[in-house]
Amino acid sequence: MSDDVTGRDYCLVGTDHPPKADGPPYAACVLCQEPTEYPESYKGITLCPVCEWREAERTSCSG
Repeated sequence: MSDDVTGRDYCLVGTDHPPKADGPPYAACVLCQEPTEYPESYKGITLCPVCEWREAERTSCSG
């Protein structure tokens, strides 16, 4: 099996967050549409820091 992921750099298996952007343009938060700290080119769900925090609070208190 090859470790080559050519053409599949969007797959972030084993990571919790998308890579941080070096600068604009930034992706919009999927919940509130505020800018996030992630690149606009990232394919997947992106949350702004506030919504990320709220989601972490919501899921940590589910027990």
